[in-house]
Amino acid sequence: MARPSKYPTCLALYSGGLDSILACKVLQEQGIHVLALRFITPFFGYKLKGREESFKKKTLADYGIESEVIDISEIYLKMLRDPRHGYGRYINPCIDCKILMLQEALKRLDEFGACLIATGEVLGQRPMSQRRDSLRIIERDSGTEGLLLRPLSALHFSPTAIETRGIVDRSRLLGLSGRGRKDQMALAVRYGIKRYPAPAGGCVLTDPIISQRLKCIFGLWPDLGVNDCLLAQLGRHFLLPDRSWLVIGRRERENSKLVSLMTKGDIQLNMVSAPGPVGLWRKTDSDTYAALAAGILCRYTKMKGQPADVELSCPGIGKKRIVRGLVLSDRDIERLNTDFHRYGNRHRHPDNIVTVHIPPGQW
Repeated sequence: MARPSKYPTCLALYSGGLDSILACKVLQEQGIHVLALRFITPFFGYKLKGREESFKKKTLADYGIESEVIDISEIYLKMLRDPRHGYGRYINPCIDCKILMLQEALKRLDEFGACLIATGEVLGQRPMSQRRDSLRIIERDSGTEGLLLRPLSALHFSPTAIETRGIVDRSRLLGLSGRGRKDQMALAVRYGIKRYPAPAGGCVLTDPIISQRLKCIFGLWPDLGVNDCLLAQLGRHFLLPDRSWLVIGRRERENSKLVSLMTKGDIQLNMVSAPGPVGLWRKTDSDTYAALAAGILCRYTKMKGQPADVELSCPGIGKKRIVRGLVLSDRDIERLNTDFHRYGNRHRHPDNIVTVHIPPGQW
């Protein structure tokens, strides 16, 4: 991937949003070879897992930008459990997230024959991670001082070593700031960029419902893995009396995703004689609450008020069992939705998280 010295190479953090595209184009305009690094985790970009080559071809065809997709899920989860600079409004560790990605880019400078790192950050655009003080902290704590360039807002900062050494022409960098998008849209026209994502957060950690759910789940199971984090983003969630985790699909597409996330030890729930959602039951050591789990599944079928049979199976093992499930009313669901707060969740959302504290004998 390395180029001759007359073509300096830059590693650019690339989200696929307009700002990161423009940062790449500004540097390419100066004859710099840009390689866009698309980092992915269960919380952003994970749909690219297994589709890396397709993404690389599309990015090159649409924007003329070479790219690499890099999965940093495991180290990201470790950081997410205890971010040094804390969380934003929800469970988004924006400052530590950017520090981590810059550190990962820094590790790869020699691998790709690069001499600088760039981001599409715009001064003042985001309240937590793009303030002047935050940008300084990110540069310092990531160890990228003297190597990091922010092409879209460079004129608001002192010249970097990259500029003073003549690798990049400072006079051709930009001085964008604030939350407005008019300048970026004008630049998109100038560079012939016709299709780009709308300016919206692509990280589910800023979603109020999912972030609160993740807080709860991290409190219950600190060793949460990548598969668990993907599961947390689907369906309706229930905490049974044995602290096991039941997820019910809300639509056909989610049912298929739940099945694809099944792992060893999980139990799959399916209606026997009527159409209905799929359930995934995780972190249970026994089937003591099988009838309750089956009843919750029945609650979300068209057979409300009628008893029904549910098949419980363990994929890959072939073990199956039929359970007659109770059909729960809205009142039952409301009664089951008790103090989830002690697991770190400050907001109740009955349609997504249900906590069960009912003695086993009642089921």
